[in-house]
Amino acid sequence: MNNKSNTKNQSFKAPSAPKQCYFSQNNIKHIDYKDVEILKKFLNPHSRLMSGKRTGVSTKNQRKLAVAVKRARFMGLLPFVAR
Repeated sequence: MNNKSNTKNQSFKAPSAPKQCYFSQNNIKHIDYKDVEILKKFLNPHSRLMSGKRTGVSTKNQRKLAVAVKRARFMGLLPFVAR
């Protein structure tokens, strides 16, 4: 039984620059559910919404984005699950 931590084997990444919010950067005030091309940028290959940490979207816009994606799915513009 070895109780040592695995810190020697782990490689540490250098901190990267924080990502900027896509919507603030492009001066988009309203996130529209009909704009499917923009919404697809924030979905992973399985059609799940990526986290704001990964995409750089602000918390406020992440909530608006989630609502827009849900509306687009309900209207049939985006798939619920990609195969």
